[in-house]
Amino acid sequence: MRNIVLRLFHGFLVVAFISIITFLILRLLPGDPVYLLLGEGQIQISEEQIQAIRSKWGLDLPLHQQYFIWLRSMLAGDFGTSLIRTGVPIREMLLEAGVVTAVLNTYAILIALVISIPVGVIAAFKRNTFFDYITMFGTTLGVAIPNFWLALMLIILFSLTLRWLPPFGLRSWQGYILPVVVLATEQTAVLTRIMRGAMLDVLDEDYIRTASSKGITQGRILMRHAVPNALLPVVSVVGFQIAFLLSGTIVVETVFALPGLGRLLTDSVFRHDYQVVQSLVVLLSILVVIANLVTDFVYMVIDPRIRAH
Repeated sequence: MRNIVLRLFHGFLVVAFISIITFLILRLLPGDPVYLLLGEGQIQISEEQIQAIRSKWGLDLPLHQQYFIWLRSMLAGDFGTSLIRTGVPIREMLLEAGVVTAVLNTYAILIALVISIPVGVIAAFKRNTFFDYITMFGTTLGVAIPNFWLALMLIILFSLTLRWLPPFGLRSWQGYILPVVVLATEQTAVLTRIMRGAMLDVLDEDYIRTASSKGITQGRILMRHAVPNALLPVVSVVGFQIAFLLSGTIVVETVFALPGLGRLLTDSVFRHDYQVVQSLVVLLSILVVIANLVTDFVYMVIDPRIRAH
């Protein structure tokens, strides 16, 4: 219990630090959100009107006051309204974009797990065979291929040439197929290599040889002893990918023009929509903290030895 409270306190400090740094960096970016809001009509706007707009959004206040006003709203569950998309609640924007990003990453991670765990186990069990060599070649290729290149090649093949799938947007469920394939490709390659390496280490352990000498079938040894112990590194990587899901989806959502969190973040940064960026970064930092706690809990479920410490 003490460790959990300590981890939560550390997580709170991390989130607070990230919120302050994000707030300050956004204010240091070149450009003025007011002029972006006004657009071409800024020439016809007087300085008094510009100051009135600044006052309405609190941009004329000292930085520390702006930060605490925003923080108080966040703690109250009110994310405010978008500066650029006038009148649109930020909570609504985050919810709409979050659903898209969550669906993409959920399907990608599930596909990656379903493929990588059995393939990694078989490749380790049949080390230095043709299947192992093909697996290592495929995973190396999957890690090396950039997401944007793979996305463009899939669009050319399946959208422009074969005309099977839409090249961009989410007009139907088919719009998820190509983005999910792109995200799942790299994740599958990484998890397969990790699962294979972990299985090789486990299969060389003394307790595996002892179980084999007792006449226990290889299938039971794998399922009861080898695989559970080899899953710990995989859990770590999956937890890391969930925590930093935005980094992998920014490129994919941009290429496929998907209205997810990644695209919302980049658009908000370019347009100086301060409140959206701040809210999104803080929520993602909270997700990182939660993902780390969940990963530790799964560790304890898989390996009882961790509970003893």
